[in-house]
Amino acid sequence: MLRAAPFLLMAILLLPVAAGGLATLLPAFGYLPALGGTALSLDPWRALLAWPGLGRAVVLTAGTGAAATGISLGLAVALAIAARRAGVLAVIEAALAPLLATPHAALAIGFGFLAAPSGWIARLAAWAVTGWQVPPDIATVQDPAGIALVLALCLKETPYLLLMILAALAQVQAPARQLMAQGLGYGPRRAWLFGVFPLVWPQMRLPVMAVLAFSLSVVDVAIILGPSNPPTLAVQVLRWFGDPDLALWFVASAGAMLLAGIVLAALTLLRGAEAAVAWAGRQVARTGRRGGSGFDGVTLGGGAVVAIVALAALAVLGVWSLAQSWRFPDLLPRGWTLASWQAQAPGLAGTAGVTLGIGVAATAIALLLAVACLENERRIGHRPHASLALLYLPLLVPQVAFLFGMQALLVRLRLDGTLAALVWAHLIFVLPYVFLALADPWRAFDTRLLRTASCLGAPPWRVLLHVSLPLLARPLLAAAAAGFAVSAGLYLPTLFAGAGRVATLTTEAVTLSSGGDRRVVAVMAAAQALLPLLAYALAVGLPAWRARRRAGLAVAA
Repeated sequence: MLRAAPFLLMAILLLPVAAGGLATLLPAFGYLPALGGTALSLDPWRALLAWPGLGRAVVLTAGTGAAATGISLGLAVALAIAARRAGVLAVIEAALAPLLATPHAALAIGFGFLAAPSGWIARLAAWAVTGWQVPPDIATVQDPAGIALVLALCLKETPYLLLMILAALAQVQAPARQLMAQGLGYGPRRAWLFGVFPLVWPQMRLPVMAVLAFSLSVVDVAIILGPSNPPTLAVQVLRWFGDPDLALWFVASAGAMLLAGIVLAALTLLRGAEAAVAWAGRQVARTGRRGGSGFDGVTLGGGAVVAIVALAALAVLGVWSLAQSWRFPDLLPRGWTLASWQAQAPGLAGTAGVTLGIGVAATAIALLLAVACLENERRIGHRPHASLALLYLPLLVPQVAFLFGMQALLVRLRLDGTLAALVWAHLIFVLPYVFLALADPWRAFDTRLLRTASCLGAPPWRVLLHVSLPLLARPLLAAAAAGFAVSAGLYLPTLFAGAGRVATLTTEAVTLSSGGDRRVVAVMAAAQALLPLLAYALAVGLPAWRARRRAGLAVAA
């Protein structure tokens, strides 16, 4: 039974990507029998190239994706260096949880409320400096250059990359290596860069690639904060897929394949940049320069700004959802009320229930598969295989490049809009995060405890249930919280697998984000952010509660 788990895991991940990608690729060359396309042609590509906004959309896509990834990686690396020297890693790790739990759409809406011409930042400026009585006529949200989109992505991706760096540091004996480099006369920053980072980067490569692919192909954040005429390529492809003129599906498929090509080219360039940076680092190391104290205070200050802005974006959602009247340039509402929550409560309860049900089902299945695969790996004594890199495949392929094809297959199977289709679509993205979050703690578990239990006569299944799972409860709950947070924030998989008929908190928040009533938008976004935060609170609180219950227990003599 356990031996089949790895094959089932790979089938769940790879079959939808491969089949969906093929079902999107064929219409890109004119083959879609359902719409009369039975011969291959280049007409979809000619129509795509004839679209007037294509060049601008490609530049926006590449520019915002590369900028968001580069800034996020630079901030994460600088913070890891400065925080280790300043001894504030524990504080940073504690602050990461709420930022990681918040879905992209909720954070983007909150950032929009901060950065809009009538947002909190402009209100603070009016109160402290400018004296504005009306909002300034400045495009701070949905600006043509996509600056707001880049900043919002950095707020979300910097904590994720920092967490990946901190996890990698625990596996490379970072303190000892840094002390060794400092003993050779290097300053703390150069000691980290030359002695520690080269060992950290191989474990960071795939997460950085996933961030780059996501930033290039993100849809929900781009709809909320990105430029609209023309939009980024991923948003335009989604518009074509949703157009009543079904002939545009051919153009949309060609656009999806073009986006996949852009992502592939960006990942290739990233590998080239990695080699170039490694070569430059070796040249600098050969010079023998040992200085470089760095600007740790400035770096930590920049990290504090990122955290403050992200937390302020969450806070402003709560303020708007409770605001009775909040006119510019008032810093706070003139009155507080629960009317917005009460008005949305009937629909909100059902939408939250759907979000919760899909998330719990997808996370539970992902946990079962991850545990089965890792337990099988331990029993047969195999080391982690390089094929585990395939876990990242759904995160590296643009979602629009295979989800439309997956939807077409679901329609043929008469599964579109069903709970099974939604759970499967979410599982494709939840499973990699759950497996990767659980893999290291599971592999680091002290197997002597298992051998002791086996020597006492316990069968393997009982050892798993009564020894492994209870002692690994904390990482299991953390992996479950991460998986549920991913599920709660999925927009395109819900849209395509649900055929537009199933509403979750994410789809409703993105749809309402273009509306006029900020109170309604804030209620939906706050509810969307609240569910993953509760999941993380349970993941932290349940082990502590269990430890308190067991405190003082002793075996009677």
